[in-house]
Amino acid sequence: MKKRLSKILAENNIASRRKAEELIFDKKVKVNNTLVTKPQFLADIEKDRIEVNGKILKPISKKIYYIINKPKGYVCSCKRITNEKIILDLFPTEKRLFPVGRLDKDTTGLLIITNDGHFAQKIIHPSFDIEKEYLVKVNKFITHDDLVLLSKGIYIDKTFTKPTKVIKVRKNTLKITVKEGKKHEIRILCEKNDLEILELKRIRLGPLVLGNLEIGQYRFMNKKELNQFDTISK
Repeated sequence: MKKRLSKILAENNIASRRKAEELIFDKKVKVNNTLVTKPQFLADIEKDRIEVNGKILKPISKKIYYIINKPKGYVCSCKRITNEKIILDLFPTEKRLFPVGRLDKDTTGLLIITNDGHFAQKIIHPSFDIEKEYLVKVNKFITHDDLVLLSKGIYIDKTFTKPTKVIKVRKNTLKITVKEGKKHEIRILCEKNDLEILELKRIRLGPLVLGNLEIGQYRFMNKKELNQFDTISK
């Protein structure tokens, strides 16, 4: 089945769609030994010989989608830079997987692990406005004033951002929902409002909820969950 060349590269984890287009513009991609410079060029990965930087692109034969309850202490990375544990250590028998987006080392909760670059791009791209909901336990009793201040938002790297929802669920526990998902957004938001985070867990990503998965446990996403993301991205 023929597809746009940039889409083929993205779906096979070579790069995001934008970076794939840059590779093509930079004359790094050949199809059947011919240099291609247009991202919209149509090709079939099953029938055509596609080379990226001199390496033949081999198709991912089966798309895999996992949900995991990320444990504390694991880095959301495909490559081990130090001796720290990475999230893929929990998937020793699977190849070419990667996390969709990031949770920092000390954050637990819902994370998608897949080998489908196109699917991942749909979820993390800001244009789709996918909500991310966190359960946040802090070091003190939460007052009405705290909720008001948190709801007002803050500047992060000179860009204003604010939660879409802040709800108190227990005396020292909040649910905070964001869309932009800037790096360490929840931690910075609480820190600037004099709230020390004791525990931070992501419990929802768009229509997908963590449910009763134990820490470190994972399962396959079902068809209904995948279809819900397809609906959001259209």
